[in-house]
Amino acid sequence: MNPNLVLDQTQDKQNTSSSQVLRLYVSRQASNLGRYLVEQSLFFLFGWVPTILGIGLRGLFYRLILKMDGWAGIENGVRLRFANRIHLGHGSYLDQGTYLHACPQGITIGENTIVMHGAVLHVYNFRDLPHAWIKIGRDSLVGEYTVIRGQGGVTIGDRVYTSPFTQLLAVNHVFNDPGQPFISQGITAQGIVVEDDVWIGAGAIITDGVRIGKGAVVGAGAVVTCDVPPHTVVGGVPARVIKEIDGLSPISGRTPVYPSR
Repeated sequence: MNPNLVLDQTQDKQNTSSSQVLRLYVSRQASNLGRYLVEQSLFFLFGWVPTILGIGLRGLFYRLILKMDGWAGIENGVRLRFANRIHLGHGSYLDQGTYLHACPQGITIGENTIVMHGAVLHVYNFRDLPHAWIKIGRDSLVGEYTVIRGQGGVTIGDRVYTSPFTQLLAVNHVFNDPGQPFISQGITAQGIVVEDDVWIGAGAIITDGVRIGKGAVVGAGAVVTCDVPPHTVVGGVPARVIKEIDGLSPISGRTPVYPSR
């Protein structure tokens, strides 16, 4: 066989493989190549600008690639993917180092909600899942390094606070067949609902299929695997009800209470 022909065929395969990898990469970053180029250009021009100047520039120009009601504060160093699927309410704020990956059905952040440093909001839906989204209400706070995965849909109400290093994971791997790798057995994605006025303590993990009732408190380090009744405190691994919030347990007179913002 002609060695030059073999070389040409090998080069063609490498070129085909490279183009496939490039297309795959772009498809995981934006809705199409055109949007990828526009979004990355704006990130290059304005994404690094520090201080209030940068916040103002991004508030002005990022509305070309995402949905923004009124004005939202976006710090420098924020990573956005599928920006056209992101909706920011008026007065919302994305701190430095946050990462929003908003595949179709996307991410909605309500009015005056804060997403703190290092938080990851990820709707990684390339399996045509029917309810893949993250929706957060108003006046809420997503704590530092919180991870929210929305393949099954994560819906968070108003005035919900997550402490640092919490995880809300609306996805789970199937691993029932010992003869197959778990990555070949598919996933489940039932969704997570957090109702209004919930406080989730540091390091807590909320697993797929859970609903947390209004006014509940999840203790630090808890692993929540079943529904949490409204106005209860849960803790432990797995989490269980520790007490009910009934207004009958006064705070110790030695403990100072400071006014809310």
